[in-house]
Amino acid sequence: MPDIFDLIVIGAGPGGYVAARRGAQLGLNTALVEKEDRLGGTCLLRGCIPTKALIHAAEVWRLCRKGSKAFGVSVEGAAFDWARVQKRKEMATTKGAKGIDLLMKQADVTVIRGTGRLDGPGRVHVESSTDGLDLTASRIILATGSYAAGLPGIKPDGKRILTSDHLLEIDHVPASMVVLGAGAVGVELASVMQGFGCRVTLVEMMVRVLPVEDPDCSEEVVRALKRQGMAVRTGCMARDVQETPDGIRCVLEYVKGGAVEEVDAECLLVAVGRRPATRDLGLGTVEVLQDKRGFIQTDGFMETTVPGLYAVGDIVPTPQLAHVASGEALVAAGHAAGRTVHPVRYGRVPSCTYSNPEVASVGLTEAGAAEAGYQIKTGRFPFSALGKASILNEPHGFVKVVSEAETGEVLGVHMVGPRVTELIAAAVTAMGFDADLERWSEVIHPHPSLSEALGEAVLAAAGNPLHGG
Repeated sequence: MPDIFDLIVIGAGPGGYVAARRGAQLGLNTALVEKEDRLGGTCLLRGCIPTKALIHAAEVWRLCRKGSKAFGVSVEGAAFDWARVQKRKEMATTKGAKGIDLLMKQADVTVIRGTGRLDGPGRVHVESSTDGLDLTASRIILATGSYAAGLPGIKPDGKRILTSDHLLEIDHVPASMVVLGAGAVGVELASVMQGFGCRVTLVEMMVRVLPVEDPDCSEEVVRALKRQGMAVRTGCMARDVQETPDGIRCVLEYVKGGAVEEVDAECLLVAVGRRPATRDLGLGTVEVLQDKRGFIQTDGFMETTVPGLYAVGDIVPTPQLAHVASGEALVAAGHAAGRTVHPVRYGRVPSCTYSNPEVASVGLTEAGAAEAGYQIKTGRFPFSALGKASILNEPHGFVKVVSEAETGEVLGVHMVGPRVTELIAAAVTAMGFDADLERWSEVIHPHPSLSEALGEAVLAAAGNPLHGG
């Protein structure tokens, strides 16, 4: 006889484990099914956390190399130990996984190890290395995440041609690397490798890096990357990748004009996005609606076309961000428990790229606001004018506020520069409470701080610049 639960969650990433914990908190007898040995999903095990651990290590190394010149601090015989860098990264992921285990125990969530797939409405079959298990529940939440996308004719082998999964486990820093894809993942990993001395060529098919961000932010990032010695190629794609005695040769073809360039490197990283992990989920056993890319269609409460079946995170066509998955999980679990919940406000979701320099944004870009028909005005303030940025020796970048000209409604905030992935939380909070320019401009920011740039940009957008022109 099948084991019976009120709620079954398949996948233990930031969507799945959050959904399971919230469901249990709301009184549902909950099971969490996970095929990995550790809980946490891609974000914790192969994405957000290990990537940021490497990024921080690269930042520490950069400060050691430049400390004497910039701050008068001499670090004699400075060197990095890649094996210890990787060990530190693994410590962060292990600690996170243990923390999630504890959260599940505290909430009395039943954790079941194995590969879960639907077996008809309200039924889940779990296949483990030893046996099979059948479960039933009137409510099921799918949170199986995504996997690295590939390119036709370019097959990752984990040695010369890598995915982000491979790169995070690499046993040395390559002498040179081509990175295909300049979205957040590509730019972040390119920054890490460049920071540790790898010669990086960053390639993007679109006309600019970070194509979803405000163009001014993209341009500032490119200038910074080039100052660091990175080669950046936009508007071109990989036509062919060949093995050479020393690594790979990547043949690049420019979209406009068709010019061809050959780049030799020790290895190549494919970072062209992610695909929803829905292929082996048993969706054919229920009448769930998917789009042609495999994403599952849901309503505002994350419920699919099958009553009682929900989907959250990277398997639905919303921003593939860990915090989005968690937000959707809270909505889905609350709705499954019969509580009043509100759909995720995707226009208030922050986007962050942890490169050097960092990029962060929320809401509409300047171009997006104009295309949406708004009469806009903007305010902008450079970090170079701040005392705190000078103290940190991080004078590059800016904050831009996009607003509606007549009402002062804040439509978007865009930042590039030091610590902006932390600063964006203030903008998210203000926009979440629908603050307009008049109210927001009354907020006092601490001095000296990087947050002053946000306050100054708001003042500029309101037409009352204080320290800017």
